[in-house]
Amino acid sequence: MRHVRQTDSGGPLALPSLYRQLHRVRRPKLISTFGLAVGTAAAVAAADQITKRWASESFDEERLEVVPDLLWFTYLENPGSAFSMFQDAGVWLGVAAAGAVGVVGWALRTPRPGLEVIGLGLVMGGAVGNLVDRATRGEGLLDGKVVDWIQVPNFPVFNLADTALTVGVGLVLLSALRQSIGASGS
Repeated sequence: MRHVRQTDSGGPLALPSLYRQLHRVRRPKLISTFGLAVGTAAAVAAADQITKRWASESFDEERLEVVPDLLWFTYLENPGSAFSMFQDAGVWLGVAAAGAVGVVGWALRTPRPGLEVIGLGLVMGGAVGNLVDRATRGEGLLDGKVVDWIQVPNFPVFNLADTALTVGVGLVLLSALRQSIGASGS
């Protein structure tokens, strides 16, 4: 105690305020949240574009059977959305994809559970992957066709971006359910 008394100047505390201390703890979490989501999105978008290029150079509209009666690779240019819906809405689908990227970016302003962050990253990456097709495979700004190349029985042809979007939305919903159950259980 004597040592403390001797070094105490009696003036204001030299330590940073509690707010600053807490802000320092929270900020790296936010950066890691954003970084994880953007890293996931970049990996998905890159893998999607690489596989679409591979499919466009390797396949035509004839199917290549990969796993008998279960999985085929093919090449299809889809002007619509998932399940070939909205065939004449290419520009609007491009605008919706750009909007989805913006909404996910906005949602990542605050720290979120890891499962939700990965889900949002998958959604962002899938939207970017299909948005790149819309922006680069058409005559106008966002009227391009999306390359689909994976086919399974009784299901429309799809691509990695579609898969990432679907899995990402599922993870976000699962995270919300887990949070809801956790909140009601406490």
